[in-house]
Amino acid sequence: MFSEKERDYLKTQKLARIATASTDGQPDVAPVGFEFDGEFFYVGGLTLAKTIKYKNVLKNPKVSIVFDDLENANPWRPRGLKVHGTAEIVNRQGQLGSGEFIRIKPTKKWSWGIEEPAIIDGKPVFKISEP
Repeated sequence: MFSEKERDYLKTQKLARIATASTDGQPDVAPVGFEFDGEFFYVGGLTLAKTIKYKNVLKNPKVSIVFDDLENANPWRPRGLKVHGTAEIVNRQGQLGSGEFIRIKPTKKWSWGIEEPAIIDGKPVFKISEP
């Protein structure tokens, strides 16, 4: 689902933002660290089970996660990836130890500014992919 340039970009990113929603539709966005194994994204944390994102995933597995930055501010060159996916709680060995993680299986992604400029002739350019 991810091109080589997109995978290389993800390796440069340290933080992302995950969006979850409660069963009554209340959205929540949280900054997170992450790991990516080429197929799944993993989000952990010291007190993960106490977080809103964890509780939301238990009831509603639909999530979004965004990775973005500015390659340059002048000229303006934003770049990033937005991923929709399904999440579940799994136990695994992560970079900082073993424990529970939110595992996200991507179902659709948008990218911009990674393989080509995000803005061409004054219009936004997105690459959209689904498996």
